[in-house]
Amino acid sequence: MNPDALYSRYQELQQYVGWTEADAGRIRAVMALLAPHLPALIDDFYAEIDRHPDARKVITGGAAQIERLKGTLLQWLQELLSGQYDRDYVARRWRVGWRHVEIGLDQVYTNVALSRLRRGLLHTLEQQWTADVRDGLAIRQSLDTLLDLDLAIIEDAYQAEYTARLQRSERLAAIGQVAGGVAHELRNPLNVVKTSVYFLLNARNPTPAKTTEHLQRIERHVVAADGVITALSNFAKLPVPGMHPFSVEASIREALELNALPPTVEVVLDLPPDLPAALADAGQIRIVLGNLIRNAREAMPNGGRLTIAARSVEQSVEVAVTDTGVGIAADQLHRIMEPLYSTKARGMGLGLPIARAILDKNQGSLRVVSANGQGSTFTVRLATAGAPGGGPAS
Repeated sequence: MNPDALYSRYQELQQYVGWTEADAGRIRAVMALLAPHLPALIDDFYAEIDRHPDARKVITGGAAQIERLKGTLLQWLQELLSGQYDRDYVARRWRVGWRHVEIGLDQVYTNVALSRLRRGLLHTLEQQWTADVRDGLAIRQSLDTLLDLDLAIIEDAYQAEYTARLQRSERLAAIGQVAGGVAHELRNPLNVVKTSVYFLLNARNPTPAKTTEHLQRIERHVVAADGVITALSNFAKLPVPGMHPFSVEASIREALELNALPPTVEVVLDLPPDLPAALADAGQIRIVLGNLIRNAREAMPNGGRLTIAARSVEQSVEVAVTDTGVGIAADQLHRIMEPLYSTKARGMGLGLPIARAILDKNQGSLRVVSANGQGSTFTVRLATAGAPGGGPAS
């Protein structure tokens, strides 16, 4: 994080806990009293670490490293008691949290380690303080607040760095998963293209019908490969929707025209004539409906019934797409909208995630009800054009 932004954040935290210059003055005043006892606190600190394997395992350099760490901790405590809490001080505290992630130290040990140091400092203060009791209590409160501020900065750094590393790891895993999915989806059509090209190049006197057959195979599988790339592109970069009132019925009928169903699938439409206009990007919603229609078609390889029903519900329009297909097992249902997860032997598992992502951008939602062997119902919910903030109905 930018040092100036860090310092600004630290100042905000100081204001939150009521830290004042008077607190800093109290810490400066007690520095001379506590300084001679810091080496003993540090020895105790590392002696305790040595008794806990999970904390001790990050120290891999033996006695020499421990001596260096003791020097670092002494400097940290001296800075803590200096009364000077500027930009550089905060940046050094931040690096403590970052370093703990780098060496693989569980953050819980930072918390308890600081608690042990706190206990040692307060005990020393109690033993050495001989002046007014009220002044001693004020110093104790200031020291407690200062240690809380240090812990907040260290934890903030730890969480930021840990989250950043986790995200990098997840991105790499996702890239690997995408690469595997793309390889699987493109290899099949490319193999078909390869065999057809081999035939066309090496066949002796092929008939015109045979040549046409292989050219058509090449075309079909090039289209299939292009569909994989298009699906990935659509998922990676969805355009900002143009929110306008549109006819839900018209969008459903257009989606059906664009996604042909075999004669073995009966289509039933339940679209009331008084259905209000929805507010969304009509083109993007057609993509959603198309994905749901194709999903239903693939769930009914031997035919069945596709029912699309729409209704007005509480200033929203709901479109339910129901099939009589194979259904989805209960243990898979919660995962079907994850990118690259598919219950089908073929398919990248991007249709439903794309649909949900589009609906999120269009302030809509998608839910599913299904049972293995009993079909599925996917319900799209969109705001109506006349809903509050939705503009005029059309």
